[in-house]
Amino acid sequence: MKSRLHAHIGTLRQLEILLAVHDHGSINGAAKALYLTQPTVSIQMKKLADAIGLPLYNITNRKLIFTDEGLELVKTAVEVLDSFARLDMSLSDMRELKTGTLRLAVVNTSQYFIPHLLGPFCERFPGIEIQLKVGNREQTIERLKRGVDDFYVFSHPPQDADTESIEFLDNPLVAIAYEDHPLAQRKRLSLKNLLDEPFLIREPGSGTRHAVEEFLRDRGIELNVKMTIESNEAIKHSVMSKLGISIVSAHTLTYGGQSGLIKLPVKELPIDSHWFFVWSKSKRQTVIASEFLQYVETEGKELLYRDLIQA
Repeated sequence: MKSRLHAHIGTLRQLEILLAVHDHGSINGAAKALYLTQPTVSIQMKKLADAIGLPLYNITNRKLIFTDEGLELVKTAVEVLDSFARLDMSLSDMRELKTGTLRLAVVNTSQYFIPHLLGPFCERFPGIEIQLKVGNREQTIERLKRGVDDFYVFSHPPQDADTESIEFLDNPLVAIAYEDHPLAQRKRLSLKNLLDEPFLIREPGSGTRHAVEEFLRDRGIELNVKMTIESNEAIKHSVMSKLGISIVSAHTLTYGGQSGLIKLPVKELPIDSHWFFVWSKSKRQTVIASEFLQYVETEGKELLYRDLIQA
């Protein structure tokens, strides 16, 4: 069966359905996205599972979790469909990039500026479909390992010999408080002035938390952590609600708004961090991916730096 597996896996449509189930995390979500009925999606998934002789996923606590075999098939499905996408573009006019899909997986904080990066690119190539997955650092690393996407955006990329990356934007981390906070009246502060303040921090696995903890550990400082919060927006609203202070990416203020908030003038801050585009060396880039990377390295980078400077 190993040498003849391709003869058992029926159609490209089945592989498209497989990716939809994987990306939407459910049979129902895939069915809605593809305008199919749930039974149709379930039947096609059963046929694929029968073809490889192993389950593609399990249902645990009403949650669909892919098996290792299922994830391997997802990776292959992406490669197969990308090959046909390249063929389709070659047969049409690939220089005009009239059709195709660009897949991005990004960490939570980058969701503030990634749409601003994508906007001009999509205007130039309106026929391109964008698939954008947002998660924390650990979730995005897991997608990188599976090789599902064209590019991944990190502030702290994993050290992996099978990846390449470019640094394309500064990611300064700044301290914030509500506008009327007593510390907001000070013209100059140090980290020691923050020690007694209730501190709000991102969840384990977050790139921002990783950077903050590393920065404080190097200086032998431990802040008074009172809340762990899984969202930048929730942190900002919690700070505005006088639940504590926090350290966040300046991009959450540049693009997400800062009404009711103020940046604290802490002399040791901002924490120096950067954003990186990362991709797998072993995954051949599509024409769309190559065009997008060139855009990111030139005018896309300039666009975001201009926004950051003007903020």
